[in-house]
Amino acid sequence: MAEELPLETKPLLILAGPTSAGKTAAAIALAEQWNPRFISADAMQIYRGMDIGTGKLSVEMLERFPHAAIDIRDPHEAFNAVDFATLADAEIASATQEGRPVVLVGGTGLYFRALLEGFVKVPSGDDALRAEIEALPDLHAALSEVDPVLAERLHPHDHVRLTRGIEVFRITGKPLSQFHAEHNPTPRHQSVSLCLDRDGLYDRINARVIQMLDEGYLQEVESLRARGYSPANTKPMRSLGYRHLSEHLDGDLDLDESIRRTQRDTRHFAKRQRNLLRSLGGFEPCDANDMDRIQGAAQRAWG
Repeated sequence: MAEELPLETKPLLILAGPTSAGKTAAAIALAEQWNPRFISADAMQIYRGMDIGTGKLSVEMLERFPHAAIDIRDPHEAFNAVDFATLADAEIASATQEGRPVVLVGGTGLYFRALLEGFVKVPSGDDALRAEIEALPDLHAALSEVDPVLAERLHPHDHVRLTRGIEVFRITGKPLSQFHAEHNPTPRHQSVSLCLDRDGLYDRINARVIQMLDEGYLQEVESLRARGYSPANTKPMRSLGYRHLSEHLDGDLDLDESIRRTQRDTRHFAKRQRNLLRSLGGFEPCDANDMDRIQGAAQRAWG
């Protein structure tokens, strides 16, 4: 983890929330008055070539309103929450030197946890142990046996975190959820944090998937596959939409079914995002349309 930064720096404004809630539009609405430095806290928008399916701003908008942590890795390159915190620390330090405020916008709760709280210190395993765990026939069931608290919070398809939970127990004999419960973090940054949401979110998600198809989502997946990326060899290609559209291109699903599954899994994902952000604490619920309240939060953060 990067060196701790002094808390006397200007507080961050964090606009978090589930997918399709309208976080980016709210952040951009602050730009004219405050001229902030933007940092994306979206674990998928870091990847080049994954644009439509991750809801990135257009090239023109990103030129007007640059966001750190967008288009910084190819899909096969690793990037994790600790990497994000290190990158964000550097951006915050640079913005502080310029006298500019900082807005973090996104929905990846683990990124916010890493930046604001740091991570629980637990030992890392090795490739052999991880491969042995990944070969288990039912990761969710295996984790439920040793850490039912963590298993209850994780989706059965969240192979990375399921594997990590089993790995920690195998190494330490102690559930990862217990490490989390005993963690007493010291704040790494001051922040004013909003969790943006809105009524009718699931209808917005369904409509947004159709809009993405109209904008060329399927062609984007075809382009990635032509570069050699597939769900079989690239983790980001197993994410929402990309996996189901790949299954359509492989002939395993018709297009309507791949769309239906993308919409369904995105709704489930939004629910998990909500739950994780609530578990972090300190995030004030806010309607994404309430710009008076969002501007008020910026005023509280920056004066």
